[in-house]
Amino acid sequence: MERVNRIVAEKPLVIFSKSSCCMSHTIKILFNEFGVNPAVYELDEIPRGGDIEQALLRFGCNPAVPAVFIGGEFVGGENEVMSLHLRQSLKPMLKRAGALWV
Repeated sequence: MERVNRIVAEKPLVIFSKSSCCMSHTIKILFNEFGVNPAVYELDEIPRGGDIEQALLRFGCNPAVPAVFIGGEFVGGENEVMSLHLRQSLKPMLKRAGALWV
């Protein structure tokens, strides 16, 4: 968990993903359409990605990916992110975290 905390503290928007996960792909596209440049960690492509996946499960991510952190705080997976987007709460969160300037 310490490694995850260190990673998410470095950038305003962090997405833990897997390259083969269609929901992860959808979430990454959503943020890219906002003009946000997230830090994306593909757990199936990085060393010790499985360790991070286990830590994400302990955070409450089930399934472990996609896992979205905004401003160092765990937001959730695809359901939570899409719900925030539909309630028009996602962009204000990104602005507060410094991930979105406009």
